[in-house]
Amino acid sequence: MRLYNSYTGRVEPFKSIKENEVSMYVCGPTVYNHAHIGNARPIVVFDTLKNILEACGYRVHFVSNYTDVDDKIIQRAIETHQSEEEVTSTYIESYEHVREALNAQKPYTIKVTDTMDKIIEYIETMVKEDVAYVNEQDVYFSVSSIQDYGQLSNQKIEDLLSGARIEKNEKKQNPLDFTLWKATDQGIKWKSSFGEGRPGWHTECVVMILDHFKGKIDIHGGGMDLKFPHHENEIAQCLGTHHHHLANYWIHNGMLNIDGEKMSKSLGNVIWAKDYIQELGGNVVRWLLMLAHYRAPLNISEMTITQAKSEVEKIMTVLKQARLNLLDLERPTAELTPLYTSFLEACMDDMNINLAMSIVLEEVKQLNQLLRQRDLNISDVVNHDHTLRTMMSILGIACPFPHLSTEEVELVKAWHNAKAHKDFEKADGFRTQLIERGVLT
Repeated sequence: MRLYNSYTGRVEPFKSIKENEVSMYVCGPTVYNHAHIGNARPIVVFDTLKNILEACGYRVHFVSNYTDVDDKIIQRAIETHQSEEEVTSTYIESYEHVREALNAQKPYTIKVTDTMDKIIEYIETMVKEDVAYVNEQDVYFSVSSIQDYGQLSNQKIEDLLSGARIEKNEKKQNPLDFTLWKATDQGIKWKSSFGEGRPGWHTECVVMILDHFKGKIDIHGGGMDLKFPHHENEIAQCLGTHHHHLANYWIHNGMLNIDGEKMSKSLGNVIWAKDYIQELGGNVVRWLLMLAHYRAPLNISEMTITQAKSEVEKIMTVLKQARLNLLDLERPTAELTPLYTSFLEACMDDMNINLAMSIVLEEVKQLNQLLRQRDLNISDVVNHDHTLRTMMSILGIACPFPHLSTEEVELVKAWHNAKAHKDFEKADGFRTQLIERGVLT
């Protein structure tokens, strides 16, 4: 297994901390609205990575979070006359529906509100370790207290200081210092030794990782937009308190465009994932989100949507035909075809899903060719059907078995019986009936 490590900027052989086990944490959503289609991409990318690792024999411990404390959540609660918990519960449920529709397994999830005592305790530790300081009732991390700040995002402190990214704040000793705790008189707040307030965004994941995994993890993932400042600041806090890095591999997925333009509210091209799923189906949306390499930008257009629909339909059609040809027949033990090895090798090469997809379509072609033969080799059909379904399981594409009425089952059995007795004229008659019913194509 080889993965691109954002921290080192190169593709590296993957070696887990514990043999045959992988610890993986992926930053989850801030739940103040429905998940847009861009939020769905990391769901697919990291669920697929988990599936690949499991196919390689690893036991994967996958954790993610819900940021349910944020200014945007408080603003939404005020606008809708709800509590923050009512707002976040609504959108957590919505996000889970999207995840389920995309055939992604749910990781172990942690909410910020359930971790508040440990977050406050960790901020107090940073103050005691002199990597953070209190100004009035706000707390800031001191970036100058650590070395190599900016390495993940490949930025120099001098450039950051002169850049426009840094907001002016007279309470900070250094413009790069970031908020750990802020006093507030609006919205949800907690008591702390600093005063009433709520935490900044960058501490929650560090606390969750160190508390849940008890130390450094193998993989930390998220969208490319999280490299700076979020992940950079996570690294800084861990170095400041524990003097080691938070993760061995930093994995980031590329961003998403709609018809060549960045998706944004200002452009009015934000698309909710639930709407795409309702229109296209979970399988097509998941396939669509894998059409570009996970590190590259993905452009969604009518062309890519058409491609995804066409390719998923080819896969579903041939799998349905294969199962109908195997119905009521005694099947030999299934074996994986040689194409599976090539498929898994592509997946293991920094998740080269584009190559893996082309191998899937070659498997579809070979299975189609088998099914066109008048005298079927059942063993070959079983093997190709099993291989294709195994590939689809790794890519997270659901492959339901065909649902037939009692009458249709009897027709299929009669078709098989005629073929078995080499009565091809009668077999062709049954086949015509099955085509007319839409069972065969």
